Amino acid sequence: MLNTSEKFVEISTQKSFDIPHRSIINNNIGKYDAAVDRGLSRLQNLENAKKKGHQTKWKVMENLDKLLPEFESNFQKKGGKVLWANTVDEANQEILNILKKVNAKSVIKSKSMVTEEIHLNEFLESNGIESLESDLGEYIVQLLGQKPYHIVTPAMHLSKEDIAKLFNEKFGTPVNASPQELTLKARELLRDKYLTADVGITGANFLIADCGSIAITENEGNARLTTTFPKIHIAIVGIEKMIPSITDLDLFWPMLSTHGTGQNLTVYNTILNGPRQANETDGPEEMYVILLDNGRTELLAQKEQRQGLYCIRCGACLNGCPIYKNVGGHAYDTTYSGPIGSIITPHLKGMKEFKHLSYASSLCGKCSEVCPVKIDIHKMLLLNRRDSVEEDLSTKTEKAGWYFWKNGMLKRSFMDQFGGNFKNFILSKFFKKTWGEQRKLPKVAVKSFSKQWKNNHNQKD
Repeated sequence: MLNTSEKFVEISTQKSFDIPHRSIINNNIGKYDAAVDRGLSRLQNLENAKKKGHQTKWKVMENLDKLLPEFESNFQKKGGKVLWANTVDEANQEILNILKKVNAKSVIKSKSMVTEEIHLNEFLESNGIESLESDLGEYIVQLLGQKPYHIVTPAMHLSKEDIAKLFNEKFGTPVNASPQELTLKARELLRDKYLTADVGITGANFLIADCGSIAITENEGNARLTTTFPKIHIAIVGIEKMIPSITDLDLFWPMLSTHGTGQNLTVYNTILNGPRQANETDGPEEMYVILLDNGRTELLAQKEQRQGLYCIRCGACLNGCPIYKNVGGHAYDTTYSGPIGSIITPHLKGMKEFKHLSYASSLCGKCSEVCPVKIDIHKMLLLNRRDSVEEDLSTKTEKAGWYFWKNGMLKRSFMDQFGGNFKNFILSKFFKKTWGEQRKLPKVAVKSFSKQWKNNHNQKD
């Protein structure tokens, strides 16, 4: 059975040479890039905005121990309930306890990466509870039995023809149905679910400390329906999503939407303060916020790498990454794919199993360049590589290879001891598979540069 890194190599190799797949994602990312470029051109002092975002998130991480209790206190004053979950199992159990208390049989969900992180749909299904995704992209990948492909656009890897074929097989719609017709069909199927679901579950884009609120940003309105119709609303959020004040949304909402989709603002931006109050006509009767750790405090303890927690999940680094554009989101086999996933996953799920992601990079720096909160992503990748070596996670073959390489590079006579033909034999014998079946191995010159120099020098004498 293949381990995680071997699976990554196998899947990424297949996807790199899957021309239709690459065509779809490059076409879709190309559209995003064009929209984002237009959106960014409308922002004044973009660099200053990025610096301010970075500084604000730095302040949050330095004061998280104070901001989390402040949020909890302010949220509880409005009748909400805050639960703390250290692990995936604790988070799922807290949700199950709430559902069992009200004898819930069905759940409607809006898009949430944290619920993907804790594998909530599978957990609820194993406990006999129906969980339905209401975001169109999430709904499509759920029908396919897949995981989201992209942080912002879960079904980015599918063409409109793929989706039309899926709906034809599942619901009998015309195989040549237009995107508008498919959207109307999904709306028809989902509307009743909002009315009949016992519980609505969402994530949140931001936790707001000074007013004890959560902020949700979306384009379809499904989160608003998910939080309005069911009698109980559960929001599960990573502790790093904290911002100090509601006034910080003035910066983070436009930066999130513009870097994510190129919009000035997304269509729906909602601030939720708790359950329905006596003078209000809609909203849930009960509202819970579950604050998830799941390795985040371990990353917070890494002073050089805690920048990974600044991420606002805009997806810009995925769209800019040449590796992601070639291998796609599913190759990473993690909740958070692309560059940001590569730097945080080893800390959230273990360096030993996921160190390979930090090597799946060209280190071109595009990810750091496009990040709206100036996370130094390519530097974090190098720090992860350093940590994996210091933790002695390198294989024996890797250690031996670097040992001989280091000694050879330090001593010219050692390098020149063997001729080019022998070196080419070693390369073809031991490095062909590592180099890649589709790539041609470089050829070492029969005579080294120093030997050629000596020969030429002697001829001149």
